[in-house]
Amino acid sequence: MIKVEGLTKRYARTLAVDNVSFEVAKGQIVGFLGPNGAGKTTTMRVLTCFLPPSGGRAEVAGYDVVTSPMDVKRRIGYLPETPPLYPEMEVEEYLTFVGRLKGVPKADLARRVSEVAERCNVADVRKKLISKLSKGYRQRVGLAQAVIHNPDVLILDEPTAGLDPKQIIETRQLIKGLAGDHTIILSTHILPEVEQTCEQVIIINKGKVVATDSVQNLTHRLRGAEAIAVELSARDGQLAATGAQQKLEQVPGVSRVVAKEGRDGRLRFEVESLQGRHIRPDLARAVVEAGWNLHELHSVAFSLEEIFLQLTSADAAAQQGGVQ
Repeated sequence: MIKVEGLTKRYARTLAVDNVSFEVAKGQIVGFLGPNGAGKTTTMRVLTCFLPPSGGRAEVAGYDVVTSPMDVKRRIGYLPETPPLYPEMEVEEYLTFVGRLKGVPKADLARRVSEVAERCNVADVRKKLISKLSKGYRQRVGLAQAVIHNPDVLILDEPTAGLDPKQIIETRQLIKGLAGDHTIILSTHILPEVEQTCEQVIIINKGKVVATDSVQNLTHRLRGAEAIAVELSARDGQLAATGAQQKLEQVPGVSRVVAKEGRDGRLRFEVESLQGRHIRPDLARAVVEAGWNLHELHSVAFSLEEIFLQLTSADAAAQQGGVQ
């Protein structure tokens, strides 16, 4: 549904997007991540035909952004970080106006406005002035205008920026509900939002794509070695944390043991293996042979925050003053 090959964008002497390539399949929700100045917004502006590329090519819904920009615009819905709203208009009036602009047939317009108002949870304020709405409601109206013409692709730039926690949850649920009917690419700085909403992650840094995969696959690729969470306790009396840690460090294949905060009198550790070693059976055996109770033993995945920092921290300092 979205295909980008060797996309490049220059501003005078500044290379904002450098030979970027990725694909987004139909019906997917994809998170587009990167530090400030990484090139996310520039890439999205090229995909929406707001900016022409300096090199490479991009297709949206089968149409080239350079040779067929009007065909692309008919098939995308775009929500910039600040929703393009007219505060002096009522919600229903505004959605009707946008529907006309986007070519919704006159016979279908009233029905379509009602459908998107219900789907985006703004039906209860359809007769209110936009200027009187909370930020959360304005964001939903922004989403409604983006889907009023039932586009193939939704491009959302920081869709939950500035919302309170309750509004963020509601907006995430709304975006997830739009998947399947629409292919969605969203830019965000909120990493838990991507973990909870997106099926795939594209991480861009200093104008280049540094990773494209699911969060789970990125974890396996980056870690290589195994990380195991272990929770244990003594069968009788107290168990010294240092003694337990030393015992776990002696298990073959273990590279490092880190003590974590315990609970209910239990000790917790994160145990890392050497590259290519599978240590869970030996860990379990060591705990049992030591006469301890084993309460938990399971793999630990990287959080998206750890993945993001590992992929981008090397160039973080260089991003200051970059182009977004």
